[in-house]
Amino acid sequence: MVLCNPSTRVPYTGTRRRLVLAFDVGTTYSGISYSILDPGQVPEIRGVARFPANEYISGASKIPTVMYYDEKGNVRAAGAEAIQDGMLETALDRGWMKIEWFKLLIRPKSGGPELSDKIPPLPPGKSVVRVLADFLQYLQTCAEAYIKVSHASGQELWDSVSSEIHYVISHPNGWEGYQQSQIRKAVVRAQLIPHTIEGHARVLFVTEGEASLHFTIDNGLPAGVIDEGEGIVVVDAGGGTIDISAYTKKAGCAPYTFEEITIPQCHFFGSVFVTINARLFIDDYLKGSEYHEELENIVRCFDRSTKIRFNNNQQPQFIRFGGTRDHDHAYNIRFGQLRLSGIDVAKFFEPSVKCVTDAVLDVAANARKPIKVRSAPYIMRFQKPDIVQHVVLVGGFSASDWLVSNVRQVLGQKGLNVVIPDNYINKAVSDGAVSFYLDQRVKTRISKVAYGPIYCTRYNPALAAHRARRSLVLTRRDGSKRLPGRFNPILPKNTPISEGQSFSIDLTKRPRTSGSSLKPVCELWCYVGQDPNPQWEDEDPGNFRLLCKLQADAAFLRHSQPRRNEDGTDGEHWTFDFTLVLWFSATELRAQLVWEEDGVEKQGPATIVYEPNDI
Repeated sequence: MVLCNPSTRVPYTGTRRRLVLAFDVGTTYSGISYSILDPGQVPEIRGVARFPANEYISGASKIPTVMYYDEKGNVRAAGAEAIQDGMLETALDRGWMKIEWFKLLIRPKSGGPELSDKIPPLPPGKSVVRVLADFLQYLQTCAEAYIKVSHASGQELWDSVSSEIHYVISHPNGWEGYQQSQIRKAVVRAQLIPHTIEGHARVLFVTEGEASLHFTIDNGLPAGVIDEGEGIVVVDAGGGTIDISAYTKKAGCAPYTFEEITIPQCHFFGSVFVTINARLFIDDYLKGSEYHEELENIVRCFDRSTKIRFNNNQQPQFIRFGGTRDHDHAYNIRFGQLRLSGIDVAKFFEPSVKCVTDAVLDVAANARKPIKVRSAPYIMRFQKPDIVQHVVLVGGFSASDWLVSNVRQVLGQKGLNVVIPDNYINKAVSDGAVSFYLDQRVKTRISKVAYGPIYCTRYNPALAAHRARRSLVLTRRDGSKRLPGRFNPILPKNTPISEGQSFSIDLTKRPRTSGSSLKPVCELWCYVGQDPNPQWEDEDPGNFRLLCKLQADAAFLRHSQPRRNEDGTDGEHWTFDFTLVLWFSATELRAQLVWEEDGVEKQGPATIVYEPNDI
């Protein structure tokens, strides 16, 4: 298979040198990539390849997402330093607390599996935002040390860019505005940026799926993706999540411009869940053995060796956890090794393998553009050429031979070609995040739910839907009759959103006097159910969720004359009309207030306040 590698990156057009740092904080491992932008030069993407305690990292391209805290809440060890020889004993002697998998605590709580009992607890008095801030500070320190020693005049280089570093933070496909707001709080708390509008603007977010696409573009795409417009599914199999995204080359645009062709997916079946399955099995298996007290050590050894090497379910698998004097023949422990059947070990992987294959085939079935899928005893073919034929596997979990071979077997039977890039697939997200900053190759994305306000509509007794809700009618200050609970989907589910495309919500406020303080608030809701045309909240109340509140200080709005009440009663009121404009096309929601003053359109800022546990 021929791979195409682009060389279309253009020289940096800025007037000042700039440093872009990308942090991929993974559930189990984390990586750092960066680019130094010099005016007139074509940017290059580099990776931080040396860390403290570097000898404990295989390949040295990523570090464990692990920290130890002392009893006062201070970080005592992080990254590879937290796994070096003797650290476990030191931590036990000094009462340090090990923190790992904390990234999963930021996840949306709705619509996903219950994981609270599987994630190790945080230190007392520490929120996940504070823990993430501590780890980001550590990553910043590692990046600074590496750049200073790896570049000529490194200290001078760092000093010239350190005050205005731009950051790209990657996150799973399923994370939205609330998760981004928590990550940004952590970036501020880590003192990487100031808590100002300008400081916040120096942080960009990118989904792991989109970052992985950019990495794939830079490191070689199947030729048919570029030459024939064939679709591609990108699977980022990481420590905590498996992210599935699908793209095709955008017709009529630059050669390496892409568009999403289905709603991206995020599933909690990453490599840590193989470890969780192993723990449950071994815990039950060794309950009658004196070595049951070694459970934590055995699981740790499985995670570091057996899980990585496993590639054959027909051969026994061994977990080396002790010395040559450790024996318990009744429980298959000899010479410090626990023997498990390959069939049992394969079962630890089974949910993750099934997740990948099912999700890819689901994407193939629901993409907006035609797909070719072989289904025995015949082959379904579509007439258009833009069909998904390729699946690219990246992420640390993609280094598992067992995962890859099983995914290839299942998807190959469906006519899909599975590809693994050669170049450090475990750094796909951090490298791809820098590429996202530099190239912005995705121009169209798909809305994954329906978005819009729930508002009071004018009551119309001629409509059956209104008459059925007449007991809910409200009479406003101006005498008009309104019916609450109407959903207005300004952006329906599964809708392509082009770059720069905006959506608007028209609002009217009626204060008691013209001098009343006017701070319009609009609630933005999302519908996550199956109704293709949701209209009323009470028809499917369990599937409407408040996403955020849009706020603006509109004290500058005014209306020259009061208006008479609509129902003819005595009284008058002031009416203020304005519009909230929303942009969903980027990886982060943006909002703006627009109004007309003396026939001239005016614009002002709007603040987005996210609800916790959003979609």
